[in-house]
Amino acid sequence: MGILVALLVLSVLIFFHELGHFTAARFFGVQVDVFSIGFGKRLWTKKIGKTEWSLSAIPLGGYVKMKGQDDTDPTKVSYDPDSYNTKKPWQRIIILLAGPFANFLMAFLLYLAISYLGVPKLLTYVGEVRKDTPALQAGLQKEDKIIQINGHDIHYWEEIGKQINQSKGAIYLVVERNHKLIDLTLQPKVIDDQNIFGEKITRRIIGISPLAKQTTVHYGFIDGFSYAWEETKKASTLIFQSVQKLLTGAVSTDKLGGIITIVDVTAQASSAGLLSLFFFTALISVNLGVLNLLPIPALDGGHIMFNLYEMLRGKAPSENAMYYLTMTGWAMLISLMVLGLYNDINRLWG
Repeated sequence: MGILVALLVLSVLIFFHELGHFTAARFFGVQVDVFSIGFGKRLWTKKIGKTEWSLSAIPLGGYVKMKGQDDTDPTKVSYDPDSYNTKKPWQRIIILLAGPFANFLMAFLLYLAISYLGVPKLLTYVGEVRKDTPALQAGLQKEDKIIQINGHDIHYWEEIGKQINQSKGAIYLVVERNHKLIDLTLQPKVIDDQNIFGEKITRRIIGISPLAKQTTVHYGFIDGFSYAWEETKKASTLIFQSVQKLLTGAVSTDKLGGIITIVDVTAQASSAGLLSLFFFTALISVNLGVLNLLPIPALDGGHIMFNLYEMLRGKAPSENAMYYLTMTGWAMLISLMVLGLYNDINRLWG
């Protein structure tokens, strides 16, 4: 059941991505020959107008085939008025951007739905005070509720670490204990740690962990938009940083996941509940948007680069150059897919 949900999620995200391209193409009068969810042999096809809407055998992607545009053979062009090739470069760029934009929009809408369904957040009750730590030395106790740090009101546990690491020198706490407010002064300890990318960092700690008390925060209509915007920005930044660190070698390529990892984690998220599924689907949607913007020929980002070149030079790259660059792009993409699959299999065996 989880695998079916995962494949359905991927299909929905691909549909929205391709719908973005389709909508922008039709807006500029470009004929769309095929709109397919999946690759390979077509299992179902219905022609509506001049477009063949299809479901194909391999549900791990999709494509919109516009008149005069063929990624498998970029030399197949058309100069009819309703062709992709006859549109101005800026119009083609908008058509290309519309797919990733649809993915970012999808993520935003999912985060918006999450904000209305309710976001679980840990409250600021201290669960454990570890030995030989600034918290223990200052007299912090289990079940103390942290009210303020350096004059800033604290509402949720996630804010504690941010305030401690943003401050310098000693920190001043106001805690609630047995319905009384107590002032405490602590000198945080600096430790060596790793960030989510496995890079060495230093951070300030006081030596506490949370008590398992949480609340569900339901955002209002306007606040929900603010929450969705911030979460979409946060997810986009995370994916951009991940890609950057993979390209620079800061993160090893064995961390790259393939389709098996995506399906597996999506299936796990679906079994954890609707909220978890929405969170992970939003992250995957942002991931699709970011990856498609990479300047690799055969991806949207690569085509955008070709059109920017045409805008700057006043002429398109030669058909020969387009062909070899596109084939190189496909080779890169296939190599990345094979590497991701290899890592997935290694992780499963491990």
